[in-house]
Amino acid sequence: MKIIIVTGMPGAGKEEFLSIAGSMGIPSARMGDAVRESYSNSPDRENGLNVGEFANAERKRFGKNIWAKRTIEKMSGGLFLIDGCRSMDEVRSFRELSDDVLVIGIHSPPKQRYERLVRRGRNDAPKDTAEFNERDSREISWGLAEVIALSDVMIVNDSSLDRFHSAAENVLKGLK
Repeated sequence: MKIIIVTGMPGAGKEEFLSIAGSMGIPSARMGDAVRESYSNSPDRENGLNVGEFANAERKRFGKNIWAKRTIEKMSGGLFLIDGCRSMDEVRSFRELSDDVLVIGIHSPPKQRYERLVRRGRNDAPKDTAEFNERDSREISWGLAEVIALSDVMIVNDSSLDRFHSAAENVLKGLK
């Protein structure tokens, strides 16, 4: 199985990349979906933990690669894309499945990421830049910066959506 791992800070463009991959027929799973699914069924939700705090608590309880393990259960086929790795422990979990693992990092400047997250309007959108910076710090503390820095391929998403789509398509065509 060939596994493509997509990583990047919140708002960098991972969802857009996933959408492009989907339009090319590449199956995928989002690690964030595994987190949100578990969170919605958890008593921790009733105890006031937010999604990020819950994800961190689960890492402490079950190991740093718990979200990779829960995502692996959803994988099948010869080519599969994973969105949202946050640590090298998670990357190693996927590398235990296959020798053919490629990590694609997506980078965008903080100001652009903040604006995208606010525009996106999900319930986890930052209320202000302080909350945005706090989220970045939490993600980095999990090891996300190391995964991005050690990516096999880096796509810089700092201009138009069309240019990003073109760059993503070129990378994905080279992998199929």
